[in-house]
Amino acid sequence: MVKVNICTRTVLLCLQRIGYHFKREEIEYPIIHRINHVFRRATTKWKEDVQLWLSQVAFNKKWGTKTQLSKVLSSMLAIHPDKPALWIMAAKCEMEDRNSSESARHLFLRALRFHPENKKVYQEYFRMELMHAEKLRKQQQELEEAKIDVGEYNFSPEILSGKLAEVVYRDAAQKIKGAEFILSLLQIAAIFDFTKELQDTILQELQSQYVDDCMMWDFMAKRELDAAGAPELQSAKGRASDTDRREERCCVVYEEALKSLNTEAMWTCYVTFCLERYKRKTNVSELKEKRKERLLRVLQSAHDAKLLQESFYKNWLKVLLSSGDTVSATQIAITATQCFSQSVEMWSFSLQTLVQLESTEAGHLFQEALKHVNPKESLPLWQLQADWCMTSQRPEDTETFFQKGLLSLVPAVSSAMKEKYLEWSYKTGGYKRARKTFTSLHEHRPFTKAFFMKMIEIEKEQETPKISNLRDYYERALREFGSSDEDLWMDYIKEELGRHGNPENCGKLHWRAVKTLEGESVEHFTTQYTLLQTGHV
Repeated sequence: MVKVNICTRTVLLCLQRIGYHFKREEIEYPIIHRINHVFRRATTKWKEDVQLWLSQVAFNKKWGTKTQLSKVLSSMLAIHPDKPALWIMAAKCEMEDRNSSESARHLFLRALRFHPENKKVYQEYFRMELMHAEKLRKQQQELEEAKIDVGEYNFSPEILSGKLAEVVYRDAAQKIKGAEFILSLLQIAAIFDFTKELQDTILQELQSQYVDDCMMWDFMAKRELDAAGAPELQSAKGRASDTDRREERCCVVYEEALKSLNTEAMWTCYVTFCLERYKRKTNVSELKEKRKERLLRVLQSAHDAKLLQESFYKNWLKVLLSSGDTVSATQIAITATQCFSQSVEMWSFSLQTLVQLESTEAGHLFQEALKHVNPKESLPLWQLQADWCMTSQRPEDTETFFQKGLLSLVPAVSSAMKEKYLEWSYKTGGYKRARKTFTSLHEHRPFTKAFFMKMIEIEKEQETPKISNLRDYYERALREFGSSDEDLWMDYIKEELGRHGNPENCGKLHWRAVKTLEGESVEHFTTQYTLLQTGHV
């Protein structure tokens, strides 16, 4: 993108900063004209550069050149009519910077020729007409308060009441279907205090035309929360009681909706509402308890209808666990795995719950989980079962589990089980058993770097670690990862510089690393090695 002449812009900014006003227009105009000329040349050459156009728009807005701004917007839209955001921006500029509602309306109408079903264009057009009506209403009020006679000029009652916005709404409602879009227009109308009649019209048509849309019912139910409460309720318990009655009225609407719209989406709206209310803080225990009971009841009903989303089972379990209802939590955990038998995430959460509750069903369900889920996605289940076996099962059963995991055809599972097996061997049998396990596995690919680093860590924890063993571990690790892991080479070199190593080997390791590493790893290694040599690491 062309850089605008810096000197001319600097002059303008300096004049503005020092507050110089003498013959200001005569000074500014040629400079602004010159900068716009540069912009015109740039946008002629690089028409597709939207950012360049926006820079010129921003420049003219900053310096208040309204006529030039309108021309720039017009030229920009002629080149980029396919971008709705630019039409909206241009209309806002006409409305806000040039105070021209007519020009803004004209731009929105042109935009709709190119984008007849664009929701954002309709929303902003609708908002603009309401803002225009509000501006006229304020002007009328100011004139009336000042008792100024405007002669034959009268403000149109239709325009003042938002009839133009209603025309936009009706056109939009014909072209764009869906309660969500209509609700977005209703929410925009609700911002303005003179649109009650328009809001009622939108609401009536919403209820009559979208009885099969869960979003309409969700909106209607939540409106009950906004119903006016009893003004005399001043105590916390009184307000809580009133809140509870409103929430019950919301539930009545949801229940009514489910009679004709018994779908997963509708149940999702209902459960989400109850969950949100349950999570709201309150110091009144009775209200919190009622919210919990209501949530559990709705969750059970949605489950019975076989229309409860997977994610809600986790919320269900959390509520039951927090309440101390371990029997129900165990049952729901098992039920959830039956409903979503191929979901690794569902199995993981349910099994974690059963392990936490020390359920006798955990062992059986671990086996069932691996039968149902895709083996390529089963790593979290293997890791979860490994942790469970290491802490809760007999050593022989744990050994059997690890041997099974080592034979897995999924590389990620086999590699992870090697790490866990080595860790468990060290915890249960000490250094000798860990060394034996490592020896039995060090030719059993695939490996992870963590497997070798764990054995190195175990060796270094011994009272007299053997450098020969450490070198063997590092060499085996480098055989697998030496071409891409510069940190592994650096760790090996630092080991040789330690009290058990031989510093003379560092030069050989450096030479080998440079020869073995590939791509950018060579440069990274060289940098780290230089810093080490100079004492900066």
